[in-house]
Amino acid sequence: MSSAEQCRFGINDLSAVTLDAATGLPRFNMPLELGLFFGCKRFGPKNQSRKRALVLDTGQYRYRAFISDISGQDIRAHGANPERVIREIRDWLRMASKRTTLPGGAQIIERYHRFQLDLPDLCAVLNLEPDRLTFFDVSTIITGWLRTSR
Repeated sequence: MSSAEQCRFGINDLSAVTLDAATGLPRFNMPLELGLFFGCKRFGPKNQSRKRALVLDTGQYRYRAFISDISGQDIRAHGANPERVIREIRDWLRMASKRTTLPGGAQIIERYHRFQLDLPDLCAVLNLEPDRLTFFDVSTIITGWLRTSR
């Protein structure tokens, strides 16, 4: 079973659906991934029906202009504010997972700010350019940072 099949939780931020400056075309990766997630939930084996998704966007109803078929979902608006994104995700994870050990939004935000401050130095040590990090680079840096900064 792949990790995508095992994953019970999906977080999709539709605010990434914008026009590409070079082509003038929208990037629809997030809506496609969200559709696949809902497809697995609806049509996959019984264990897939337990999947839970959080759908985020900058504005409450912006998605209606390009993906109206998800109307009826509880879309959470974050106004492009990273702190609001953190709080929305934290609160949703608390409810969806029923975990009682999640730290509060303020603590997560404080750690996020500490990481942001440390990131340039971490990149310098690894000979990486902070504005050209790949997903793998970011994942590796975050994992190491979490291990050493409590």
